[in-house]
Amino acid sequence: MTLPLIDTLVTYPAGDVAGAATVLHVETLGDDRQAVLLDTTCVHPVDAGWPDQGADRASLRVGDAEYSILDCVVGATDGSALFVGRDIPVSKGTDGWAFVVVHFVAGDAAISAGDTVELVVDADYRRRLSVGHTACHVASLALNRAVADRWKKEVRVDGLGSPDFDGTAIDVSTIRENGSIDTYRLGKSLRKKGFVTEGIAEALPAIEAAIGSTLADWAATDAAVQVERDGERLTDRRSWVCALPEQTVRIPCGGTHAESVAALGQVRVALSLADVDGTPVLTMETFASPE
Repeated sequence: MTLPLIDTLVTYPAGDVAGAATVLHVETLGDDRQAVLLDTTCVHPVDAGWPDQGADRASLRVGDAEYSILDCVVGATDGSALFVGRDIPVSKGTDGWAFVVVHFVAGDAAISAGDTVELVVDADYRRRLSVGHTACHVASLALNRAVADRWKKEVRVDGLGSPDFDGTAIDVSTIRENGSIDTYRLGKSLRKKGFVTEGIAEALPAIEAAIGSTLADWAATDAAVQVERDGERLTDRRSWVCALPEQTVRIPCGGTHAESVAALGQVRVALSLADVDGTPVLTMETFASPE
């Protein structure tokens, strides 16, 4: 068995929700599913390396037959075997390996290499995830600004010049429809880097209010958002770019996004603090209200 050694062309960063593709490889799995590799796809996959945004909901049509895409994940191949998700043994860019989008369909789907297929993504669901992802980024920048006075040592800064609390303390980020959930560990290592955690529980209402004020100011400007791409292949570098009033900000990101901050509608956050195995964990829930 020889698999194609070329990264998948991806069109979802440009906002595509439909398109034609050629089947390059079909592999029957042991769980009554088939893995389908295409030369190009508009379906956003989940990446086990940073699984913040889940897979699109989508379908695949071959002739008159239409099949639901049960899941869509990032995979990799050395030409002799296909590895998916956390089973991928190498990092992106490794010589002799291709990174591909793997579309899972039912085991009885009649799909063969060489077939031309039509892909259709659930555009409404995609938009809700895109709104959630953009809201996540702007909320993280607003959070950085709101806790900037809690640093007593110099650390790396974000695109607006604030100490990058989000990038330094983030534990898990989960994009959901029209929002996100981000958790931050306020443990010993963060304190050694200079972040002051004393009194943060009492300060949460003030921090939350400061974030909300910043988000309201940004939404009122209709700041444009785009996904900047160095290329069209799955592993090419992509960045979220937002023209905020202070300056344009870039954050490396492989997800999908809304077209502007105003498209998020009203954005609010809710902060909470919990003890997890002896470590304080800050949770920020972000909620967007697009029209």
